[in-house]
Amino acid sequence: MRRAVILGLALASLAGAASAQTRANVEPIRGAPATANPSPYSAALTCLARRDAWVGGAAPRIAVGRISDMTGRVDLQTGARASQGAALFAITALGRAGAPVVERLDNTVAEIELNYARQHLLSDAPERAGQDPENFRAIYAGQIAGSRYYLVGGITELNYNIASSGVSAQAGAAKATGLRGLAQASQYVMNVAVDLRLVDTRSQEVVNSVSFQKQVIGVDRSLGLTGALGSVGGVGTAGNGAMEPIQAAVRTVVERGVFELLAGIQTPGGQASCLPADDPDAVQTYAMTAGAAS
Repeated sequence: MRRAVILGLALASLAGAASAQTRANVEPIRGAPATANPSPYSAALTCLARRDAWVGGAAPRIAVGRISDMTGRVDLQTGARASQGAALFAITALGRAGAPVVERLDNTVAEIELNYARQHLLSDAPERAGQDPENFRAIYAGQIAGSRYYLVGGITELNYNIASSGVSAQAGAAKATGLRGLAQASQYVMNVAVDLRLVDTRSQEVVNSVSFQKQVIGVDRSLGLTGALGSVGGVGTAGNGAMEPIQAAVRTVVERGVFELLAGIQTPGGQASCLPADDPDAVQTYAMTAGAAS
């Protein structure tokens, strides 16, 4: 009986402690702050906005349709390997380039509000409801802005391990209990690609199409040490590894493609003057220009 009482008190104490713990506010761990998320081509897009040299004068309105993941790469634990938000990357890229964007990707809210307006239920001054019979948002012919072009395409490649290399070395005492060191290093390469096209909204003619790929690098390095002193042995290891984010690589190739399509509807000169110096097309353009000048 005495043991049962003691056990009951112990369980009650544990329950009370657990209850107090759940009521207490726990300070969450806070990591790095939110920062801007540019790609290596964001500055080039901003350069196009500064040029403001659109063919025909004003920047054309552009809509973005589906830019789907067509790679078929799916992991059972984590789902799709390539980003499902490539269309959002393209919308951000158009904004960076100063191109007006009309929403076509998600018209849910617009359709709801338009339906309310048709029923005279939508107002921009709802506090006047019941006081003014004309207190509803009017619908006018031609009030929705149309696009001059629209952008569509897909993520078309995600190739694993297109190249890999590694080295491993071990050195130390020959006897089993001696001190030994081990060093390993490896590198592997994969790539991701997109195909994009710019379409004339009125004629449905494909004005331009582009395909860009980016290689994604991963590295892995490790060091190990084993040995024994008398009857005591030990093992120590250290290492690090890193891989370029696949989704950031998708953003990079999407922004590169958007840059190329927009440069094609600006007056000549934007590609050579705006691309980063290490871009292969910029290097090629510079070489051609230098050759012509000589």
